[in-house]
Amino acid sequence: MIFVVEDDASIRDIEVYTLSSVGLPAVGFTDGAQLFEALKSKMPDLILLDVMLPGEDGVSILKRLKASPSTAEIPVLMATAKGAEFDKIISLDLGADDYLVKPFGMMEMAARVRAVLRRTSPKQSSDIIRMGGIELNSAEHTVRANGADVILTYKEFELLKLLMSRPGMVFTRDRLLSDIWGFDYDGETRTVDVHIRTLRQKLGVCGDMIETVRGMGYRIREVEA
Repeated sequence: MIFVVEDDASIRDIEVYTLSSVGLPAVGFTDGAQLFEALKSKMPDLILLDVMLPGEDGVSILKRLKASPSTAEIPVLMATAKGAEFDKIISLDLGADDYLVKPFGMMEMAARVRAVLRRTSPKQSSDIIRMGGIELNSAEHTVRANGADVILTYKEFELLKLLMSRPGMVFTRDRLLSDIWGFDYDGETRTVDVHIRTLRQKLGVCGDMIETVRGMGYRIREVEA
């Protein structure tokens, strides 16, 4: 989940819409008060924070976020005004992970959000990821589903590992093609559908954890091991 803090309603709405449309669920807030109220019940994967806000400005909010142990590790992407060099420098010094200079394109914003998420995503303490009845071992390149060995092709394995690395996150077909097959892959998105179908079959009942999000792509449900 991405938290977007922007006081301009029209900008905030299009930012939230763009992020959601590329598989990054987002919710918007007008100011710091709304943000900190929301943080009491949910921690986001990233905060997109405008510097120029009514009341408490973005730099002050960033300072509070980084000073609190409960929010210090949340990645923050700052949105600064053109020419506001001091805001960029102070934001980075305070722990911001990156910044965007207004006005910026929505696709650039989505790409920068993804880049920050890739850099800051929690590293596994071991090579093993467990979710529900699935156990994936990156070092040994093995998968077990409900205790039984599952033989996957290289692409199926990488596809499953990517989904399991971000449980609950929706991956578009284009994103999966890009990450698994590479930017130069000259195939159709149907390739992803075929691999997902085969992957579900091989995982048996655990395959039901991989959900189709109509009109968007795929995700793996967040479940306890």
